[in-house]
Amino acid sequence: MRVVFVHGACVRDGSWWWHRTAELLREQGVASVAPALPSCGEAGPPGGAGGPGLPEDVAAVRQVLQDSDEPTVVVAHSYGGIVTAEAASGIGSVRHLLLVSSYLPEVGQSLSEFGDGGPAPFLDIDPIAGTFGVRPELLVDTFLQDCDPEVRAEAASHLARQSVQVTGQPVGAAAWQQVPSTYLVCAQDRGTPPRLQYEFARRAGRVVELDAGHHPFLSQPATFRDLLLNL
Repeated sequence: MRVVFVHGACVRDGSWWWHRTAELLREQGVASVAPALPSCGEAGPPGGAGGPGLPEDVAAVRQVLQDSDEPTVVVAHSYGGIVTAEAASGIGSVRHLLLVSSYLPEVGQSLSEFGDGGPAPFLDIDPIAGTFGVRPELLVDTFLQDCDPEVRAEAASHLARQSVQVTGQPVGAAAWQQVPSTYLVCAQDRGTPPRLQYEFARRAGRVVELDAGHHPFLSQPATFRDLLLNL
């Protein structure tokens, strides 16, 4: 078994966001990888108007999934569920999808169709540059309130300005219709409220809840590891 972690919006360096759980999985002989998402500027060209968007993110994750025939669990965090819906479709090695405070879009749906209908207060949108990002001053209280001080101190350096076009680009496949799926509701998430998570989770095969904020793989890595090993 291996794990492929697809990170959320407006961040870069997926391996950093994943590292606490990755270390514990490695001790159990389970390898993991966190693909770079081009729309977050992780593949060279910066995100923004005319830059890479959802199709490039899908292609990057799909390439990683195709690199190995080893049975794979895909962990899709937040925006990562949009990418995974298309990227994991038709990949025989993918045995399970774990959606963490995330989305299960139908074919033709986009990120903009989820949520309360307006821009989240913790986001800063630059329509001229064509990017959006998390307001640094709201990062900890919104997304990391249950994390260790060390994580809180480092997190801001792993934020990214992402191409805003990813919010409106529709997915071309829905892997969750083909692959067993588990939705992890994060009950203390202040970014995506639990009531919305439960609404999104209705399409998943199984729903579990954890008393954690938006990043349980950072705040409760041992619990998260055990959930993955049980899958």
